Amino acid sequence: MTDLQAPQSPAVVPQFVPEFCAPKNRPYLLAAAILASALGFIDGTVVSIALPAMRASLGANLVEAQWIYNAYVLTLSALILAGGAVGDRFGLARAFGAGVVVFVLSSLLCAMAPTPALMIVARAVQGIGAAVMVPGSLALIARAYPRAERGRAIGIWTAAASFTTALCPIIGGLALSFGGPEMWRAIFAINLPLGGVALWLLRTRVAQDPAGQAVPLDWPGALVATLALLALAWGLTQAGQGVAIWPWLAAGAALCGLFILVEARSPHPMMPLGMFALPGFAAANLMSFTLYGALGAMFFFMPMTFIAGWGESEIAASATFAPMSVFIGLFSARAGALADRIGPAPPIIVGCLLTGAGYGAMGLLAPAQNIWGHILPAMCLVGLGMALVVAPLSTAIMAAAPDRLSGMASGINNAVTRISGLFAVAAGGGIVAALYVRSGGMASFGEVSETTGHAAAMTDAFTGLAYLAAALCALSAVIAAVGMGRRV
Repeated sequence: MTDLQAPQSPAVVPQFVPEFCAPKNRPYLLAAAILASALGFIDGTVVSIALPAMRASLGANLVEAQWIYNAYVLTLSALILAGGAVGDRFGLARAFGAGVVVFVLSSLLCAMAPTPALMIVARAVQGIGAAVMVPGSLALIARAYPRAERGRAIGIWTAAASFTTALCPIIGGLALSFGGPEMWRAIFAINLPLGGVALWLLRTRVAQDPAGQAVPLDWPGALVATLALLALAWGLTQAGQGVAIWPWLAAGAALCGLFILVEARSPHPMMPLGMFALPGFAAANLMSFTLYGALGAMFFFMPMTFIAGWGESEIAASATFAPMSVFIGLFSARAGALADRIGPAPPIIVGCLLTGAGYGAMGLLAPAQNIWGHILPAMCLVGLGMALVVAPLSTAIMAAAPDRLSGMASGINNAVTRISGLFAVAAGGGIVAALYVRSGGMASFGEVSETTGHAAAMTDAFTGLAYLAAALCALSAVIAAVGMGRRV
């Protein structure tokens, strides 16, 4: 899934430290931060496009394909808030570098994985590395640049991220279309040189890397959060597989209760529960959960439908991601300025409705199996809708929290949107599988197959998913209207 949020702050924004690096070396650390972000963007978007090829190469079924994606999102979602504090405890450059090393080495394991099980394990380790690397990239800029220069540096980082988001699906689609059935392994292998350059820049340009105060890390909270998300996601993934899912869902719910208890009693919680009592904060995160859940489900199952169901090439499937990046790049800043004038709720409500209309149009037009004439225009509507949401949502989140908690507020919203994608993909598999079988499918949703009725059954399943996504967007608009209707 494409990361469509505005750049997120770490839980605690580090202060500028002049001794961290010389002024002449600041652009090199900015380049290291950009490279680290590129690793995450490449991994997040192109993996969805590559899944049909990966399934064929590894012999993975639909549930295994879901976990090839979800294992990464699970550990990243559960640990990203704690990961942001690791740099303050042990030294920012050291922690960031360790995250890159873990990410790169696990990427190598992904590139060499012979079985779905090994791929899933490697992806989970990748998420652990990303949980330190992702917040560390922005923190690196904050540590290296004084406040007077920081805005321009973050602007460059944001522009590079937007460019990467738009370019990676196209490059990945081209490579997968013309590189042969095993070309998906190069998606992970490319992380090695990128990560290597980032590490070299870090090692040669950082002068001093002081550790912060010895604040205890919330490891109990991180562990319980990981187990809770694992139990819930595993239970949702098993729906329709002929096994009892309620024990897993019950265990997940119990672990969520334990997580709340741990956070309430922790002297240094990674998710302070009191923040959800802030006016508009809970509503903004609930709206984020439903809206980004719809986005996560659609972006995960779209490439499977187009490639394995409709027989389109990977480059054609990747083209459907482009309008999102283009519209967000063109209109996000204007939407943010509009939110400053009239409040974030109106553009968010309109954006949710436009996004839902785009998904509804995809469901209505899917039977024609026309990417260029139907799906791409519908995705333009989705892109326009999300462009109206991204910046105003960040405005709403930041406005709901006092300045001293703005980084934590942004980090929590970042985690919420990732968790929503985790659950959407986990639950979506059972939904599309059931719809596929009901429509007479003889193989498996997302599998390349020549069996009779396969394409039609996949299209019917995708249609149902698109309508469900549209309903979630409508619900998001209602939540924004009720909970964020007044200016925050």
